[in-house]
Amino acid sequence: MELELVTVGTELLLGHTVDTNAAEIAEAVAAIGVRLARSTTVGDDGAAIADAVAAALGRARTVIVTGGLGPTRDDVTKRAVAGLYGAPLELDRAYLADLEQRFARFRRGPMPESNRSQAEIPRGASRIPNPRGTAQGLVLDGALGTAVLLPGVPHEMRAMLRDSVVPLLAQRLHASTAAARVVRSLTLRTTGITESGLADALAPVEQELDGVTLAYLPGWDGVDLRLTTVAGDATEADHLLKMAASALEPGLGGRCYGRNEEDLAAVILRSLRAIGWTLATAESCTGGLVGGRLTAVPGASHTYLGGVVAYANTSKARDLDVPKDLLDQQGAVSEAVAAAMAAGAARRFGADAAVAVTGVAGPEGGTPEKPVGTVWLAARAGGYERTACIRFPGGRDEVRHRSVQAVLDLLRGLLGRAADQPPAR
Repeated sequence: MELELVTVGTELLLGHTVDTNAAEIAEAVAAIGVRLARSTTVGDDGAAIADAVAAALGRARTVIVTGGLGPTRDDVTKRAVAGLYGAPLELDRAYLADLEQRFARFRRGPMPESNRSQAEIPRGASRIPNPRGTAQGLVLDGALGTAVLLPGVPHEMRAMLRDSVVPLLAQRLHASTAAARVVRSLTLRTTGITESGLADALAPVEQELDGVTLAYLPGWDGVDLRLTTVAGDATEADHLLKMAASALEPGLGGRCYGRNEEDLAAVILRSLRAIGWTLATAESCTGGLVGGRLTAVPGASHTYLGGVVAYANTSKARDLDVPKDLLDQQGAVSEAVAAAMAAGAARRFGADAAVAVTGVAGPEGGTPEKPVGTVWLAARAGGYERTACIRFPGGRDEVRHRSVQAVLDLLRGLLGRAADQPPAR
């Protein structure tokens, strides 16, 4: 079974909004053996929507449409698709009453008249509940095939896809064929090594993978390795992925820090908590991004004590006890200052481990000796200390983001050795 996707929204065509829905849908349907054959994006234009949906139905017979179900004039998806099926819109009074009650409970006032249009559904269509918004989803069946209409708001779409659409597709798939295939993926997350470096290291093993394909997905955090297989059932697919991952991991040289959606910050906090250690941070060019990354992890308070954002040299001296003569002689972006910042943070918070970042994020401030992108990192734990200087590519945002990942990885490299030593304060 295969389907096509039509995403609706002029903001998508203009690049103002990134279409994350397509990736969510592709992954969700692949997990039940349904292949996303094509994805098309159109603007908020009724004729363009009708053309795109008709073409998709002509090829795949099943189409998911996201976007254009809101209450404003540019939300024309429902009317355009209903026209293809010859299904006039009719007021669903039960849903209208439900909308009015929602506004009375949560929105502090009467329902705007424009929302009334969201209670109009094509004759014969089935409703898909939307617990997180006012735009109900719809399923239209007919001679053309099946059209599933979902809102474009990602968190609304995601819940409806998971709770209603995937079960519906799975039911139809297994009713139509006894030879359903399951598509499964597993991601190995790496950092500190380039895509080409990984490809060279893994080439001998990659050629021997049996029934598993490998994709390299580079990003600011590192390179994700996406393993994908197709099998008769989930158990067989998961076994193939497990065997492939086991074959690949020795070639990664310790650069793999997690699987699937696992974040490096969560890995660090879990490792520290397992040995009963605490963590503090000292940041200059990253301006609190390291602390923000750590505190985004639920339960971080068990391990992360706090941090100091010391942007100016006066703050580095006052708040982290970095010697003034060190700042004058070495400069703020230096190995000695990064190490002193980490030591200062550990003392200030009484932490067992600490990390520090200082650098030139740009676009100004670079020199021939320390060009834009130059960042010094420091980590300390259990009597060990490590520093590193990296010159990151890209603009200010990329330099700062990569610096966070790099300093966390620097600490990760220490923890295996440091766990055997008493805490260093």
